[in-house]
Amino acid sequence: MERKSSDSQLWDEYLTSPTEINKEKIVKRYLPLVKYVVGRMIVSPPSGLDYEDLLSFGVFGLLDAVNRFDISKGFSFQTFAVPRIRGSILDELRKYDWISRTGREKLQKLNKAMDKVLQEKGSLHDKYLIEEMGVDEKIYRETLELASRTYFVSLDEMVAFEDGEVTLEEALPHDGESIQDILENEDEIERVASSLRKLPEREMQVLSLYYYEGLTLKEIGNVLGVSESRVSQIHGKALASMKRMLH
Repeated sequence: MERKSSDSQLWDEYLTSPTEINKEKIVKRYLPLVKYVVGRMIVSPPSGLDYEDLLSFGVFGLLDAVNRFDISKGFSFQTFAVPRIRGSILDELRKYDWISRTGREKLQKLNKAMDKVLQEKGSLHDKYLIEEMGVDEKIYRETLELASRTYFVSLDEMVAFEDGEVTLEEALPHDGESIQDILENEDEIERVASSLRKLPEREMQVLSLYYYEGLTLKEIGNVLGVSESRVSQIHGKALASMKRMLH
């Protein structure tokens, strides 16, 4: 409650006197949100960029959110800001063509191979996919890492502020169905659960550690005794497999 009161005071001061100093106070308050979004985006900065550049891109989105936020709408700033922070980062990365044309072709080939292998074999075994794609294991692993570069968040994760925390559920848009409404859709839950049960144990374990336990890919690697790159590959395979099964 103290955090909310403090945030309300910051917004009251800014709306009453929209000076650069008051805007800076708000931006400073929500910088942890930028770090969180960047930390949960599974992307590799293209050549010439690094983690600090991604943070800078995210700050652009945060500034845009501050300028556009209408407190009278009744929803939290986090809800409004997160998609804009993420969108700003992706917009800047697209300028650098962070997934190349060749990379996109690899992903298309992987998806086609998964569809065919799933129909013919009923199992998305690495060996079958490599054969269907007509590539060596190195190219296959690189393609799985590309497939892993997708933005997902855990609703149970917390974002730390100077005087409190908020759940990521507060930071997601609430237009249309609520999260509770979606989770109560038993048919959809069963479809997802069914696809999860079809995954190999290692892939299920990685998804659980990442989305449920909130571990980073590096931390998961330490738990499983493999490299962060290998975890990224397993993660990409699991996500791509579930996507094809649900499709």
